[in-house]
Amino acid sequence: MTTYTWLGHNQPHLDTLFVHDLGSMVFASFGGVTAQGAHKNEDAAAIFIDPAGAWELALVIDAHHSAQSAQLILNTVVEAESQLRDCLNQPLNQAFFSLDRALLDLFRSNSFRARCATIQGEASCLFVARKDEYVWYWAVGDCIGYIFHPSIARLGEMQLNQRRFYEWIGNVNTWDGVLPSYSTGIRLLQPGLTTMMLTSDGLLECGKRPFEQPTTLYNTVCWQHSTLPRAARALLERVQTEGGRDSATVILWQFDSTWAGMNRDFR
Repeated sequence: MTTYTWLGHNQPHLDTLFVHDLGSMVFASFGGVTAQGAHKNEDAAAIFIDPAGAWELALVIDAHHSAQSAQLILNTVVEAESQLRDCLNQPLNQAFFSLDRALLDLFRSNSFRARCATIQGEASCLFVARKDEYVWYWAVGDCIGYIFHPSIARLGEMQLNQRRFYEWIGNVNTWDGVLPSYSTGIRLLQPGLTTMMLTSDGLLECGKRPFEQPTTLYNTVCWQHSTLPRAARALLERVQTEGGRDSATVILWQFDSTWAGMNRDFR
C-alpha cells in the first residue's frame, strides 16, 4: 500500500509551491506569503492508496492556535492505518460503515479525549474515501471536498460536504459534548471521469477569494490544465498571486467509472 503523510509544522512550505505526484493522486501545499505575514503552517495530510487500485483514502487537517491538534490527529490515524485498511478491504456494502465506526471509536475513546485536553488549539479535518463507484466523506469543521463531473457540474453540484464552522477536534473538542457534531455521507459517482478534491480553507479565503466559487475551481482543475499536477500548481500559484497568508493544502485524484449509470435528466 502507498502511504504518504505530511505535517506542515515540520515542512511549512512558506513562499514555496510544493506539488508531489504520487502517481494516482497528487498532494500540493503552499504555506503562505511571508511578506503578508505568513510564518507557520498548521495543516496536515495523509494519503493511503490500495495497491490493487480498489480504493483510496485521503485526509486534510487544518489546525489553529498551534499544530499540536493536527499532529495528534495525524498520529492517531497513522497508528490506526491497518484497521482503516481492513475496513476498506471489506465488501462495498460494509466498508464505509465500518470506516465510520472505526473513526468514531478512535476519536470518542477516553485515551484520545484525554490527550486532546492536554494540547493547545484544535483542528478541522476531512476524510474522503473512494471505493468502486462510490465516494464517502467524514468531516469535522470547515475543510471542504469536491467531486467534479460534467453531468452534475452543469447542474451546480460540485461540493461534497458543507463547511461547518465552530466544529473542532482538540482542546475544544466536539467529542466532549453530549453528542458530537460532525457530518458524513456517501455519493454515487457518475459514469466517466470524476475528479475528487480536498482542501483546507487557505485555498478559499485568499485575496479576493476567487475559489470560493466552486465553478472557478472546477474550470481550473478540469478544463484549464492537462494534468492534475499542473492543475494543483495553478491553484497554489493563484493563492500566491492573491497574497494568501494562510496555508493552502490540496489533494487531487481521478476515477474513471465504466458502469452504466443512472444519469437520465428527469427534470
